[in-house]
Amino acid sequence: QVQLVESGGGLVQAGGSLRLSCAASGRTFSRNAMGWFRQAPGKEREFVAAISWSGGSTYYADSVKGRFTISRDNAENTVYLQMNSLKPEDTAVYYCAADGTPFTIATRTLAEYDYWGQGTQVSVSS
Repeated sequence: QVQLVESGGGLVQAGGSLRLSCAASGRTFSRNAMGWFRQAPGKEREFVAAISWSGGSTYYADSVKGRFTISRDNAENTVYLQMNSLKPEDTAVYYCAADGTPFTIATRTLAEYDYWGQGTQVSVSS
């Protein structure tokens, strides 16, 4: 059974930092693009960041560019999201996602991802 398990969420003050982790089990995703998405209350799920299978290419939503960094450790089958200079508008449930097809280009498109984690809550107070 394939599982993506996020961790690292919590409550932080504006300007603070958090590091999210997404550990995959049940299969390897070392040849698959992975991404982070988020969903705030009453809003649709939106793209945050994505990373190619090799880690050589990364993509970010304009709202987080320069503040968030996505990375991966293929040996550990884990992807990370380092979030700095957090703002109250970053408050959301953050989801990890994996593209089931190997060697595809990392994408911002939610529908391209086949596997999803259960999400981890990030709350930023002002």
